[in-house]
Amino acid sequence: MRYLSADEHDKVTSAVEAAEAHTSGEIVTVLTDRSDGYSDIALAWSAAAAFTAMAVWSLFPDFYFGLIDRLLGGWNHSWTPALVLTTITAVAILKFLGMWLLQLWRPLKFALVPGPVKTARVRERAIDLFKVGADRRTQGRTGVLLYVSLHEHRAEIVADQSISEKVAPEVWGEAMFDMLEHIARGRVGDGLVAGIRDVGAVLAEHFPRVENDINELPDRLVEI
Repeated sequence: MRYLSADEHDKVTSAVEAAEAHTSGEIVTVLTDRSDGYSDIALAWSAAAAFTAMAVWSLFPDFYFGLIDRLLGGWNHSWTPALVLTTITAVAILKFLGMWLLQLWRPLKFALVPGPVKTARVRERAIDLFKVGADRRTQGRTGVLLYVSLHEHRAEIVADQSISEKVAPEVWGEAMFDMLEHIARGRVGDGLVAGIRDVGAVLAEHFPRVENDINELPDRLVEI
């Protein structure tokens, strides 16, 4: 699924070209739907639902066994240990499956993922993509990745070694703010253009363009 139109892609490409006209740095932009499937988090919530059901049952066994008896016509059954264990296990399995199925609805699934987990996964994914697409692929190690993950509502700026040695991480704060301000209003393309502009200004200050500079990385936006 493409989030940006062809015209918006062209705007991002033009912004990268304009920024790189004043710096020897190389800017790579990546836009993605999500950074992780979070299956482990969904599994944890499903297991929590199952164990909670078992715990509540153990606290109020007479209520639940009486409820089952009434549903079966009011007959008092002989609740043997084996039957009790089977019943509680069946309830736990149903709770587990129910919670798992509920999380197939993506808005709920992402709402249940803790914020710090989202932040960490987005950061890890951005670093992985940087290693594949930009790390050590420029002569002066001056590549920068702008990464936006839409479902987590998070973005990352990852810089190559030469840049990290000269530019403190907090310097990218203005670029992040400008980028996310637009994206939060649904203007993803404008957000990327703003972020590219700010990153380009920082790169131009520390890594001005040299006469024999060549374009070493693609200027186009990558959607994955």
